[in-house]
Amino acid sequence: MKKLSKKAKKSQLYFFIEALGCPKNLVEAEIISGAMISRGYGISFVAEEADVCIITTCGFLPSARSEAADSIAEGVKWKAQSSPRKLVVAGCLLNHSDIDKFKEHFPEVDLWVPVNDTARIAELLAGEKAYGDSAGITFLADETMPRMQFTLPHVAYLKISDGCNNRCAYCAIPELRGSLRSRKIAGIVKEAKQLIANGVKELVVIAQDLTAFGQDAPERGENAAMLLKELDALEGEFFLRLLYTHPAHYTDEFIDVIANGKHILPYLDMPLQHINDRILAAMNRHIDRAGIEELLTKLRERIPDLVLRTTFITGLPGESDAEFEELYEFAKKWKFDRFGVFSFAPEPGTPAAEMPDQIPVEVADARAKKLLKSQIERMKRAQKKLIGTTVTAIFDYIDDESGCGVARSAADAPDIDNVIYFEPDEDIYPGDVLNIRITGVSGTDLTGIPEL
Repeated sequence: MKKLSKKAKKSQLYFFIEALGCPKNLVEAEIISGAMISRGYGISFVAEEADVCIITTCGFLPSARSEAADSIAEGVKWKAQSSPRKLVVAGCLLNHSDIDKFKEHFPEVDLWVPVNDTARIAELLAGEKAYGDSAGITFLADETMPRMQFTLPHVAYLKISDGCNNRCAYCAIPELRGSLRSRKIAGIVKEAKQLIANGVKELVVIAQDLTAFGQDAPERGENAAMLLKELDALEGEFFLRLLYTHPAHYTDEFIDVIANGKHILPYLDMPLQHINDRILAAMNRHIDRAGIEELLTKLRERIPDLVLRTTFITGLPGESDAEFEELYEFAKKWKFDRFGVFSFAPEPGTPAAEMPDQIPVEVADARAKKLLKSQIERMKRAQKKLIGTTVTAIFDYIDDESGCGVARSAADAPDIDNVIYFEPDEDIYPGDVLNIRITGVSGTDLTGIPEL
């Protein structure tokens, strides 16, 4: 278990929580923690001092399930060290087809918490009945639920929806998280106001598909563009960063709001997954190459200084050498600013897992490495061009090992992208916005000197 800090043991019961997976899971851990504290539990940042250990899992990929298994195994060891201790497992894994295997392998787990019971762990530990997921996944955290922020004080995630309706052929998210469930704009704005009042300088708006916001409730007449307008109109000194957008759901109104926003960073995370028309159709991506290139052109024309992050998947069943080379050349042509690549992994129950002509793992991995290598080399060249320029960045923290200050520009999302290292000054504090003159490159990160 990860040790963060030490605290004195008191007479009340304490819980320790470990969040695995993406930022959306981190928000879920924050909601769980708020609910536990509201029910009288204390939080411990050291597992050895806790009475209850809660692991919020990710079940999205084999690597995530392997990580979950390792963490549960550590939890089993923790439980055996002292009695009575309770081990709780929650999160996406609970709806994966492998869950029965996990339950059989780890009988020591006291409580397996379905997604619908995310905020009810204290009640379940007290013997109340689980809601379960028999009627479908309906849980949706909102502004009324207590939440303990685990991010840096000046950074917070704003989760606007859960679930997904896209039904991409390779993706198990609809099975793990359910269909799209959008919050109401009024509630999201209320939560954002509170976070800003608490000192948050960077609100990271997240969802499985941010651009699909509101499509599940057309009677409300709400959409992503309307939401961004409301958030951008809030008072205060803060930034809005957008993660997880789908190219098929962009509208001109949405693009205009971003281009004209006073708080919205010119940073878009838009997983494209592939570019070959046959592969895109097999993936059920609802868009073709022509549509993607038209959108990319429009975005770069209408949003000044736009930073584009994307991800691709190599090795979908049937992907030919020529189709991969088309993807490779496309990525070189469009020069994406930030980049990720995944090799295809068949998820049980998804259409892609049953497709003929499955690509050998080593071939899919080799293609992914080739594509990623090309993009990392391009990013390094782009970073070197920044030497001698001055960039605006938010100061995050002091690195314990090097003593360097760590900051991020508008081009870099927290815990995902690159950082800027600099010699800190005693008069600056985390959350401060700095002008940093770039002096060098370290890998794909930058080094610089604040201009105070």
